Amino acid sequence: MTEEPASDALEQTTETREQPEPAEPSAPATQPLAAKPRGEGLTYIWGTGRRKTSVARVRIRSGEGKFLINKREVPEFFKVERDRAAVRKPLEVTETAEDFDVFVNVYGGGITGQAGAVMLGLARALVKADAAYGPKLREYHLLRRDPRKVERKKYGQPGARKRFQFSKR
Repeated sequence: MTEEPASDALEQTTETREQPEPAEPSAPATQPLAAKPRGEGLTYIWGTGRRKTSVARVRIRSGEGKFLINKREVPEFFKVERDRAAVRKPLEVTETAEDFDVFVNVYGGGITGQAGAVMLGLARALVKADAAYGPKLREYHLLRRDPRKVERKKYGQPGARKRFQFSKR
């Protein structure tokens, strides 16, 4: 007889609890991100690129073609023409050099690794902006991460693969 009131009390506590009302439903995650026109506020589209030990965080928005890397212009940041051409290649392939403003934060590694990271991050951001750019960027292999990294030094050797000179006698 003592068990019945205990179970009734348990049922009463579960009945009195109210579930909080869910907040307004958020936008579906499957919608592509689109940049707003300049007058309606600033909407950035992000892309991350990596190469060797370099990491580039790329933001693009609709604009008139400004391109800043670590708050500096491209020719000021990349002194070698090969690197300058590499970071602009996704814009040239998609013919959108004058349509987007590009802002990049890049760190780690060396100059060539940073250029490769910026190139991949920019290509990924362009695909998020418009999926129609994807096939063209894939055709030029701009959406593929370069997996090569520096091989580690092995013990008993002066480098990763180099051996000390062998002496028979």
